[in-house]
Amino acid sequence: MHFNQLLRERYSIRDYKPLKVSKALVIEVLEAGRMAPSAANRQPWNFILVSDENNLEKLKKAYDREWFKNVPQMIVVCGNHNESWKRSIDQKDHCDVDAAIAVDHMTLRATELGLGTCWVCHFDPAIVRDVLNLPEHVEPIALLPIGYPLENKAPAKKRKAFSEVVFEEVYGAPLKK
Repeated sequence: MHFNQLLRERYSIRDYKPLKVSKALVIEVLEAGRMAPSAANRQPWNFILVSDENNLEKLKKAYDREWFKNVPQMIVVCGNHNESWKRSIDQKDHCDVDAAIAVDHMTLRATELGLGTCWVCHFDPAIVRDVLNLPEHVEPIALLPIGYPLENKAPAKKRKAFSEVVFEEVYGAPLKK
């Protein structure tokens, strides 16, 4: 699949077939995250695959949505604040940025493999920390359900106009084509 096609076909899946993804395919997705770039190449992430029904049920309590109850597997993306790069001028921690790049790589690879994902950031981190026994310096950043889409019909993407988000030289100046 060409990259531009992949960008247009990837969307958040909220209905999954009740099938587990093979370990080999999940490893392909995890490898895409591992290969993502990071600030100062620190790679401050951990990816935790959760397939066990008992652990899944516990994690699903962290995000109370009906569709989430049917997620067959998930990858929990964590950021390690002890390993992340901090900008020297203002100490901005790039842990979230690095984890986000890794998640994006995984979502695109999953789409390429015919799998569905949905980037979930609105969850109770205390529940996730408890279920996964995370140390204090490791933060759960995103829950990434992964599975086979029940249907594979990409909705039309709603995006702001190019001129609303792209500027030239200074903020607000339109890009001259």
